[in-house]
Amino acid sequence: MDYPHILSPVLNFLHCPTPQAWIERARDPANLPLLLTDHLVCELKAAQTAMLLVRKYVADKAGADALLAWLKPYEAFTFREGPEPDFVALHKQLAKSAMPKTDDPWGQQLIDSMVLLIKEELHHFWQVREAMVARNIPYVKITASRYAKGMLSEVRTHEPLTLIDKLICGAYIEARSCERFAALAPHLDADLQKFYLSLLRSEARHYQDYLALAQQVSQEDISARVRFFGEVEAALITSPDETFRFHSGVPV
Repeated sequence: MDYPHILSPVLNFLHCPTPQAWIERARDPANLPLLLTDHLVCELKAAQTAMLLVRKYVADKAGADALLAWLKPYEAFTFREGPEPDFVALHKQLAKSAMPKTDDPWGQQLIDSMVLLIKEELHHFWQVREAMVARNIPYVKITASRYAKGMLSEVRTHEPLTLIDKLICGAYIEARSCERFAALAPHLDADLQKFYLSLLRSEARHYQDYLALAQQVSQEDISARVRFFGEVEAALITSPDETFRFHSGVPV
């Protein structure tokens, strides 16, 4: 895989690299259980975000219900300490599921992009869980970082500006994930390193999909708004942070 080619636009898009202090904390093997657990939850939250966008803005009831059903077993395991699902069976089921449809070209593009993203994030969720099981890391509930909440707190409150801002936030979250996977990979064991590097291509595509959808919704150029959220995101990444998580700032 051509990592520099994939990473170059991501690094140009983000306003700062991951601080070295975060990498130093993350490379400590004692923090691996926490990082993998948070990574697991982040994959599900990314899928939930995509699902909510489709349900709110385009899906019919049948399509919306189908998306909800996809996520239910993952949510039950993650948030309600439900049984460990059969991820292999779930993944096969996802591949064959019927998709929401719409006559609106932008809406169909949103559906196509987000449904692919949901499928990929749920597959990654299963892969992270496999990595945890292989290392005897139990799943234990943890608190969320301030990161996504900090970004979404700046979202404007009337449409279509709300949708545009949410899509831009989605782009930054995916781009930062991509950058962090690459920053962390050299410090992991061979299997995890291979897994993290395998995630780069999809995360890089996700951020570009979000940006393209945001520009298509807007009747004006969104570059000033993209810059604004780039500054918000960089402030969260470079400022002191008492909670150490996958998207946290500089460890206190």
